Amino acid sequence: MRIVEPYIKVEKIDGTKIMKKIERACRTCYRSEGSITEDSYKRLLNNCITRGHESVLEHEKVTVRIYSDIGSYKDLTRHRFASFSVESTRYCSYDKDKYGNEIAFINPVYIEDKEMYETWKETMQMIENNYIKMKQLGAANDMCRELLPHSTAAEYTMTANIREWKHILGLRTTKHVHPAIRQVLIPLLKYFKEEMPEIFNEVEYDEDFNPDYYAKFIVEEEV
Repeated sequence: MRIVEPYIKVEKIDGTKIMKKIERACRTCYRSEGSITEDSYKRLLNNCITRGHESVLEHEKVTVRIYSDIGSYKDLTRHRFASFSVESTRYCSYDKDKYGNEIAFINPVYIEDKEMYETWKETMQMIENNYIKMKQLGAANDMCRELLPHSTAAEYTMTANIREWKHILGLRTTKHVHPAIRQVLIPLLKYFKEEMPEIFNEVEYDEDFNPDYYAKFIVEEEV
């Protein structure tokens, strides 16, 4: 059994470039392309968002790769205007060398009580033992995956347009959301706030959530 930490990998983006592309698309509505200046996108996007004219944000997208628990992707895949490619527990056989002959579980750092944490850890070990035993008895992955809990680590790729990201991050970074989701999405929101402040600055999040719980945040040239 491995206890691992979550991470989120994000394609390197040029927020200003994204916003300028959105501006150019938006100005089609008014045929005001001739009014484009170096920073005209700032006022235009502010006006669009203030007036609720956010459909223009759909012209650009961002892809992320998340390594978290199964429970988190079960919640996120409910967002219908995003695309997902998810690690399959039907085709991934965790008793194989490829996976180190063990199951990886995401560390629930938000379980701070020592006795509760040890109870969780013992449960995960028992689940892994029984998973391996079923495989040794000849069980197929379809059978064994019934044992896997929400804590099981899995990787998934998620793509959404800017409007949908704004919607998702507005919903999924509040104090009412499961800690495993806040772990990965608050760092993403903070990154978007830095890169595209005109679009994301108004999006609030749980600022009381312990930053020590944040997932490792990695910016890559390509995801």
